[in-house]
Amino acid sequence: MLQALIGPVTGLLDKFIPDADEKAKLAHEIATMAERQAHEIALAQIEVNKAEAASGSLFKGGWRPFIGWVCGIAFLYHFVLQPLLLFAIATFGIELPTLPEFDMGTLLTVLGGLLGLGSLRTFEKTKGVSK
Repeated sequence: MLQALIGPVTGLLDKFIPDADEKAKLAHEIATMAERQAHEIALAQIEVNKAEAASGSLFKGGWRPFIGWVCGIAFLYHFVLQPLLLFAIATFGIELPTLPEFDMGTLLTVLGGLLGLGSLRTFEKTKGVSK
């Protein structure tokens, strides 16, 4: 939404600010405002993540590993176990009810986010920031 307002606002600068350098400076400030805000939000979320990870409580710091294991098990089932199971069952001619299917789009979105955050954790470990 903020990006849609940038063009008209910078167009108004021509009418009210005669100095070209000052106009360019303000236009740049307006154009980078959304990026700065997104960066500040990301930094705040990182601080929350650090506090949760540092907590010794399973209910505060343990939810990420739990979600990771759930996603990993679902990924294993969907892409490895289910095809092998279906192949083995078809080989022996056994009739089987329909096996459950996961919404892999949602699962892969969550898993991708966790893996992205996991790489930051790995970076922290290589720098000796964490235990």
